[in-house]
Amino acid sequence: MGESITEGTIINWLISEGDSFEEGDILLEVATDKVDNEVPAPASGTLVKTLFQAKDVVPVGDVIAVLEVSEEQKLNSNSKLKSKTQNKLEKLRPVQKHSISKKASVSNSALNSFSISDSNSNTFFSPLIISIAKEHHISFEELARIPATGNEGRLRKSDLFQYIEDGRPYKFAQPVQQDPTAYRIPQLSFDKGKGKIIEMDRMRQMIADHMVYSKHTSPHVTAYVEADMTNMVNWRNANKKAFQEKYGERLTFTPLFVEAVAKAVKDFPNINASVDGNHIIVKEHINIGMATALPSGNLIVPVVKNADTKDLKALATNVNELAAKARDNKLGGDDIKGSTFTISNVGTFGSVMGTPIINQPEVAILALGIIKKRPEVIETESGDEIAIRSMMYLSLSFDHRVVDGFLGGSFVRRVADYFEQFDINRDI
Repeated sequence: MGESITEGTIINWLISEGDSFEEGDILLEVATDKVDNEVPAPASGTLVKTLFQAKDVVPVGDVIAVLEVSEEQKLNSNSKLKSKTQNKLEKLRPVQKHSISKKASVSNSALNSFSISDSNSNTFFSPLIISIAKEHHISFEELARIPATGNEGRLRKSDLFQYIEDGRPYKFAQPVQQDPTAYRIPQLSFDKGKGKIIEMDRMRQMIADHMVYSKHTSPHVTAYVEADMTNMVNWRNANKKAFQEKYGERLTFTPLFVEAVAKAVKDFPNINASVDGNHIIVKEHINIGMATALPSGNLIVPVVKNADTKDLKALATNVNELAAKARDNKLGGDDIKGSTFTISNVGTFGSVMGTPIINQPEVAILALGIIKKRPEVIETESGDEIAIRSMMYLSLSFDHRVVDGFLGGSFVRRVADYFEQFDINRDI
């Protein structure tokens, strides 16, 4: 369902237990990472049992239903799946019973003896660990106390499950204050005021979780440059009508931005990366995500795949198609999957510049401000002159774990150079 997706919500079942279906029939609808997906039947058969109901949140990889299908090969495979599921359910009770007894046996002395020095030295937690922790309401502070057996002190899934099975002995443990001068988070009670209470919808909750996770994971640093967009603006204004008549596509600034960013990414491939523990994964493909506002006001990031291999016509077609799908709430799972670098055009809202939050698991995101005419000093053959130019601020937020100031600054400057050096005589 996507690189960063760890769970989905069942919207509703379209068939009931005991109902028969044909191959390709839609069995249920699932909401994952801002997109609703229809799940088709893999073969003809009957729905034997549903293991989750509508509105249930299910981790990726869990069995959600048992099907009895007509093909012999499928049936054999399904019987194994059903047996595995039943075994999993049968094991559930003794594990819970064991957890309760373990929890009851934890002594107060064990809790009181915990000190801050018992925390893990490696506090990087994988998305899978964080997902399991959220499901069991385990805080980052509690995660840091769990004994880790992974490479270089990393917490493994088996460590977390063992800790849960043992009754979470450090759940209520308080760190011993070693240094009386150390900073402590004040326990403040804020007056949040009175007014209309609006419950966050599912998408807003997912956005909130993703943003908090990104700020917690990546040390954000932002670099700023400004670019003279006059050549690009003049060329686009002069050719947008002819472009639409020739190709049947609107020529906005977005495909021009995507084209320039893809070129800069090829020049600085290490900006097109993600982090896996102590490893950096430099991506083979350049897939540019475009932060896009939905009619509801929520944000989504459709992706232009292999942007560096497409000409301006293909980019314009791709961008317009994705924008139309976003407006009509028709984006599919593939449309928002696989982004390696993201741009956010905050200028469409009138913002001069922005400080964007990195779209995990990427390592950088570029914000493009409003294009605004300003008097600027320019160099001419007759000397310096003041002229009216179309100017724009660019701001690049990058993950300082793997992107240093030189790489971040050089990359955003290169994007600005491609904007400024736009060929005013370019053919459409």
